[in-house]
Amino acid sequence: MFSSASVSLRLKRAELMLKSLHIGRYVTKPEELRALTDFLEAIGFQQIAGGDHRSVVFSAPIGLLSLNALPAEYPQQVLDHLKDVNRLIVLEVSNPDDVFAIAETQKLKVLADAADPKTGERSFSLALPGEIIITVHGQPGEPPAGVEGELKAEGKRFAIVLSRFNAFITERLLQGALDGLRRTGARAEDIEITRVPGSFELPVAARMQAKSGRFDAIVCLGCLLRGDTAHYDVIVNECARGIGQSAQETGVPHAFGVLTCDTLEQAIDRAGLKMGNKGFEAAMAAVEMASLKNVVSRKSPVDGKSRSSGRRQSSVVGRKKPVVGRRSSVVGKGPHRQRSGKSKANKVTKKRSH
Repeated sequence: MFSSASVSLRLKRAELMLKSLHIGRYVTKPEELRALTDFLEAIGFQQIAGGDHRSVVFSAPIGLLSLNALPAEYPQQVLDHLKDVNRLIVLEVSNPDDVFAIAETQKLKVLADAADPKTGERSFSLALPGEIIITVHGQPGEPPAGVEGELKAEGKRFAIVLSRFNAFITERLLQGALDGLRRTGARAEDIEITRVPGSFELPVAARMQAKSGRFDAIVCLGCLLRGDTAHYDVIVNECARGIGQSAQETGVPHAFGVLTCDTLEQAIDRAGLKMGNKGFEAAMAAVEMASLKNVVSRKSPVDGKSRSSGRRQSSVVGRKKPVVGRRSSVVGKGPHRQRSGKSKANKVTKKRSH
């Protein structure tokens, strides 16, 4: 161990001489360099200008130099790759799950993966190109508090607007939406289904139901398949624009459950097969948004009081105006008012004489 005096002397010398720390790793193939560059940029490293086609320099928010003795319980598969420990890179990240997903996307080999049951911190090791080993560890932070709705449909009414065009698909979406609403507590009598010819008519029918004031949310379901002409693009744009505009202008949440697919196979997959049921997902969104609307309205009682007080003040001011009018009428009974009356009568008699 070093004495406190020697440590302070070393720190003082480091402050005088040390400017930066640069640790290099080397690969032999250009494709390995490209693969490493893609992965490091994907997880948050920033590339520093000045490199060339044979070298890339990255920076991280915090850089630390760690000297460690590997514990005996370290995974043997990792130890076998670390006979030359210069190949090891350790990274601390804010969300290791996202980094792991990126590694899977780039098909990197996972050497070890473990999570601490007490703290929830996850640590895993990856084999990167160029025989480089990277160990990633971190613990996801708590998300910031916010306001959100609940998946509770009890006591709420929902309107489902359904396109008959491509009914083979839309009827499957309808079953998914009904399943989602019932699972969250909606009763059958609280759900009203409206059918329209096609997806182009969805915004009009949705606006009608929203303006009726009888529903807490609207679920729009349809299916559009791309054809050989621009008709598909026109209908998709107008349908999405109309549904969004109806929601904004009426204040009633609208869930967009319209499939816009290139092929029939894509639509079938999204109507209850391997890609789930988009009708079910639209129903879940409608339930949550209807609940959110209630939550937001309950959290703003101060605004309601200020508006009511503003109305009372304006009404008081409005009651003062007739008093001013009565005073002006009394003043108007003077001789000037009489002269103006006579002049008007004279003008009338002159017109009649003409």
